[in-house]
Amino acid sequence: MDADVVVVGAGQAGLAASHGLTAAGVEHVVLERGRVAQTWRDRWDSFCLVTPNWAVRLPGWTPLPDPDGFTPRDALVAAFERYAAAIDAPVQEDTAVESIEARPGGGFSLRTSRGALEARRVVLATGAYARPHRPAACAALPDDVLALDAADYRAPDQLPPGRVLVVGSGQTGCQIAEELQRAGRDAVLACGKSPWVHRRVAGHDIVWWLLESGYLDVPVDQLPAPSARFAANVQATGRDGGHDLTYRELHAMGVTLAGRLDGVADHTVRFAPDLAESIAWGDARHGDVMGWVRRLAEERSIGLDDLAPPEPFAPPAPEQLDLRDAGAVIFTCGYRPDHAAWVRAGDAFDALGFPLHRDGASTAAAGLYFVGVHFLRTRKSALLLGVHEDAALVAGAIAATA
Repeated sequence: MDADVVVVGAGQAGLAASHGLTAAGVEHVVLERGRVAQTWRDRWDSFCLVTPNWAVRLPGWTPLPDPDGFTPRDALVAAFERYAAAIDAPVQEDTAVESIEARPGGGFSLRTSRGALEARRVVLATGAYARPHRPAACAALPDDVLALDAADYRAPDQLPPGRVLVVGSGQTGCQIAEELQRAGRDAVLACGKSPWVHRRVAGHDIVWWLLESGYLDVPVDQLPAPSARFAANVQATGRDGGHDLTYRELHAMGVTLAGRLDGVADHTVRFAPDLAESIAWGDARHGDVMGWVRRLAEERSIGLDDLAPPEPFAPPAPEQLDLRDAGAVIFTCGYRPDHAAWVRAGDAFDALGFPLHRDGASTAAAGLYFVGVHFLRTRKSALLLGVHEDAALVAGAIAATA
């Protein structure tokens, strides 16, 4: 059946957009490839929020219990189900959108797993990224070694016996390496340039500092380069009430730190001799963030007596790894946008795959909108903390052209 407005995706972005459209009296349907909050359902078994519960700020959201806690995956999914019901979101589950094409006379043709439909306007809310990224060198991995992307990892006991190589040291890679090591697995982390932060500073969670200081409001045009949108998420975790999770903590618990994955030959992985460089880069980015913290602390007369500079750190790093005694390789190298692979709407995307837009409205195809894209407008555009701001702009623009 045809629709005036189709929202693609029933995660935080799609549901926030639906809330705004309903409030504006705009009829619409939300199409979801799986179930409500499917991307959250796809996280590993022990996953929990890395941002504190108070930082979920969706419109009409019922606050989670324990504001300073970090909700586990299944409880978070249940909260999203309650939210969708509370805002009466018109979600049609198990409906994958396979392609979208702009019609010459206006509007869009959608091909879905349940058939074709026409829409006058479309809101793409399919998440920050959708296509897992792997280094080019991984193509040479032997077929008898289990290789997983982070989205396919569930738990340590899912993996065959042997040490586990985790490739990618952002937020997800560090959390999985920690879980593996705690489970008695020998974890090796191939490290890249990843920023780190303290979980708490002067009694406040780091997210409070980032929000209050304006760090999360930095707009995309103030990035040093467009590719900076691919920077790894900060190394941190909400597990066990939240704690620091950096190269230093991982090394202390027994995780083997290595340089960037540089090549694969037969059953041998080579690592670049750049671990020290990556550690120094992360320490420098920590210093940048602490600059925002210090400025805010000075403005509000908050003492930072417990904030000491990081100690020098130069752990030994292996040059290679024999995969014959490895149980698996898990890739946690982030994601890349993939809209351009299934959305045909003229020159709607830049060379990196990000949408060309103004406040979420496509500048290439009238009636096409985006919500929940990483750094769509600001650093918090895809976060539970800030996606509602972009969703409100998009819903308002659609209502104004009804």
